[in-house]
Amino acid sequence: MQLPSMRYDPGFVQPMREELTRLGFLELKTPDQVDASVREGNGTLLLVVNSVCGCAAGRARPGVALALQHDRRPDHLATVFAGMELEATDRARGYFAPYPPSSPQIALFKEGRLVFMLERKDIERRPPEEIARDLVGAFDVHCA
Repeated sequence: MQLPSMRYDPGFVQPMREELTRLGFLELKTPDQVDASVREGNGTLLLVVNSVCGCAAGRARPGVALALQHDRRPDHLATVFAGMELEATDRARGYFAPYPPSSPQIALFKEGRLVFMLERKDIERRPPEEIARDLVGAFDVHCA
């Protein structure tokens, strides 16, 4: 599915990117990088579709940060930025089937297979602590 083309000012989104890269997330900027992370990745991968929206800023990114303080956590962390790296984001969302595209979106893969998903509807209107609780539950089940 090709989404509408939109790119934000890189300086505007840099602080939003850094909220995840400071936590150890690898930015995936090309479809090939997404493929390599999902298909060729060993263990578990947390893949976050980052966004400029308020629920990404006030809920998703803080929830992810809280969840990553847990003892069990994914082996690999990666992110794509909706509205910036359009092709990489589209490719990532292709791995999210049957879930429709949303921003933000948080997926957990195990050995290249999608095992857990939080969509925008699961993120908006919920505090970061609840989002973290959902993620920690998934980490406990799927992460060694």
